[in-house]
Amino acid sequence: MSYLILGASSGLGRELANILAKYTNDLIIISRDERDLKTIKSDLETKFKITVKYFVLDVSSFDETKKFLESNLNLLTAIQGIMFPIGMIEAKDGISNEMTVSNNLIQANMGAVAYFLSKIFPIFLKKNIGTIVGFGSVSSSIGRDVNAVYAASKRGLESLFESLAITASSTKLKIQFYTIGYLDSNLSYGKKLLLPKGSVNKLAKIVYKNLNKNYKKIYYPSWWVIIVIIIKIVPFSFIRYFSKLVKKLN
Repeated sequence: MSYLILGASSGLGRELANILAKYTNDLIIISRDERDLKTIKSDLETKFKITVKYFVLDVSSFDETKKFLESNLNLLTAIQGIMFPIGMIEAKDGISNEMTVSNNLIQANMGAVAYFLSKIFPIFLKKNIGTIVGFGSVSSSIGRDVNAVYAASKRGLESLFESLAITASSTKLKIQFYTIGYLDSNLSYGKKLLLPKGSVNKLAKIVYKNLNKNYKKIYYPSWWVIIVIIIKIVPFSFIRYFSKLVKKLN
């Protein structure tokens, strides 16, 4: 089988590439960092005797994403699965962002996924086979003054995958969505966190194990589901206090 991974150069994307390659799946890997992509390609092809193609793409650019898809639709017809471990954050992301900043955040965290799905989903439907895996964030559980547009984009992404699962419910397509807390990746390096980090390697193994299952919506680490439920039912005044506490820590 062959999989396309959008955001494969570091963190979860890189771990997913490793485990898929380990089980002899050919890969198409995409990210902004060509140096890392070249290293991953060489490493995985040498270790696991698979074929890896890579493409450099900045998904925060709608024009660049559109051009890539128009030029490489033939690649999408050959894959059996696609994964979206992508995301983009800005240190000063808030309601008062300049529009270009907000647009880039929305495009990188949700828009690019929606655009890829608009091309890949009809192909998978026609073949009546395929696996699509999305990744959200626990930060989308409630509005916030830090990473506001990022969180809103991830909430939209979650809704998009729910709609995708409903649309695909009468087919053989497999749809998965993971809502993720803090991970031991480069994105959380150096941050002071109130809660422990989850293992990127363990999450990649869980994703691989679930590839052939019907629609699943999973929190990782799993105890985040309890925290999210609490967040949704406690008074707003407490949420505001907690938000200020987190802001001071970071």
